[in-house]
Amino acid sequence: MPPAAAFNGHRRIPPPLNEPIRSYAPGSAERASLKARLRSMAAEKIEIPLIIGGKDVRTGATDQAVMPHDHRHALADYHKATPELVLQAIEAARAAHKEWSSWSFEDRAAVLLRAAELLTTTWRDTINAATMLGQSKTVFQAEIDAACEIIDFWRFNVHYGQELLDEQPLSDHTMWNQLEFRALEGFVYAVTPFNFTSIAANLPTAPALMGNTVVWKPASSAMFSAHYLMQLFEEAGIPPGVINFVAGDPAMISNALLSHRDLAGVHFTGSTETFNDMWKTIGASMATYRSYPRIVGETGGKDFVIAHPSADPVALAVAIVRGGYEFQGQKCSAVSRVYIPRSLWNDVRDRMVAMIDEIRMGDIQDFRNFMGAVIDKRAFEKIGGYIDSVRGRAKIVAGGKCDGSKGYFIRPTLIETTEPDHKLLCEEIFGPVVTAYVYDDRKWQETLTLVDSTSPYALTGAVFAEERRAIVEAASALRYAAGNFYINDKPTGAVVGQQPFGGGRASGTNDKAGSKLNLTRWVSARTIKENFNPPRDYKYPFMAAE
Repeated sequence: MPPAAAFNGHRRIPPPLNEPIRSYAPGSAERASLKARLRSMAAEKIEIPLIIGGKDVRTGATDQAVMPHDHRHALADYHKATPELVLQAIEAARAAHKEWSSWSFEDRAAVLLRAAELLTTTWRDTINAATMLGQSKTVFQAEIDAACEIIDFWRFNVHYGQELLDEQPLSDHTMWNQLEFRALEGFVYAVTPFNFTSIAANLPTAPALMGNTVVWKPASSAMFSAHYLMQLFEEAGIPPGVINFVAGDPAMISNALLSHRDLAGVHFTGSTETFNDMWKTIGASMATYRSYPRIVGETGGKDFVIAHPSADPVALAVAIVRGGYEFQGQKCSAVSRVYIPRSLWNDVRDRMVAMIDEIRMGDIQDFRNFMGAVIDKRAFEKIGGYIDSVRGRAKIVAGGKCDGSKGYFIRPTLIETTEPDHKLLCEEIFGPVVTAYVYDDRKWQETLTLVDSTSPYALTGAVFAEERRAIVEAASALRYAAGNFYINDKPTGAVVGQQPFGGGRASGTNDKAGSKLNLTRWVSARTIKENFNPPRDYKYPFMAAE
């Protein structure tokens, strides 16, 4: 292949702006358009192939993608990969690597900017509707995730990528020092979860932007929206083999990919347990790899809200309800444990109960609903088991009812416990369950220590207080308890370009998706020194005679 023609000019990425959130208010054009797309997509059943090297692959071994809020309604049959096809995906990624990594950054960026514009316009209804139907997100939750956050990821990533490339070392008149940001050698394995379509869009494309090629395994419970994302990538101009779409047995797929000598990196969002297992596999295989794989992961959370006695009870109650129950509590950042002083508890509890009793849940095509269903039967049974386990040991203040007859519905649940180490304060549940621990107002400092030490996770957290000293004390005591820390706000809803997202401890590697920090993991820098006046004598001045 001949080299690309040089572009004589320093190209600048269009300045990024956060995508405005549409309201979908009654009578609006966007509401009518989305409702029509929901009806058309719900009325058809599609087939989802693997995509390897730009080609559709059908194996005949299929599984179904269903609506969580109507689990007898199948949206699609998706094909599952064989071990041989996983190896073909690796080969397709390797074959595409030479050309894709040789493209200029600006040409790769143009593909993502084109994808962002398509999603802003002609693809918005489709990706939103797929997320709503396949993951049971309300229109607002889908809009902020599957539309706005994806668009923001693609626009801001190219902005941050150009900033990274602009970072160059010092030089002088005798030498020119340069940094070249190369793609990694090999392929990147992207593993994405069910709960955010934006994560499914970002994890394969962030490494691809920096010149890498990718094997992407979406969550089986989000295959419907992942399929449409892959179609969007292709329409935007992603060349064949740059992103390869594989589905099927996660253990088989991971074993094949993690054991391959050309594994260059893992971009992961999912459970802590799965990430730990992957890390162990990589560690045990180090002697077989061409280079050290980059490992980037965002994992579990046990996200907290702690209230000082000076907190505003109205703002506190709303933050817990929104932060704990939006999208059925299936956000890695969702409020799961709260610490409230006794002087505020009765007021906050009663306000929360009133809101919980008002909450409508059901089919997300009814825009009056605040909540849909949890993602699948496994999640439904796990969350229900946690609720059942507390009966007699803690107090169910509101909710606690589960109904899986048509959809996997769990009422928003508020639990009060007197045990500071109760498992509901320690273990990740990933559902609409919030557990409250009421503390003595005089034990503010002790409670800060309790919050910091109770859970192994450190993803998000929030403090509510009107007294500035309390805010300062909480921010200091909880410095390592959350990678995203909020003051008088719920600990969910991070926005690309505003709150880079990620946590530490058992919550991941804290590489901050949607920031320059994340993009640095997908490049291997080469330092180049050009000497304009090289020495012509091996001797140094100090060696001269006295």
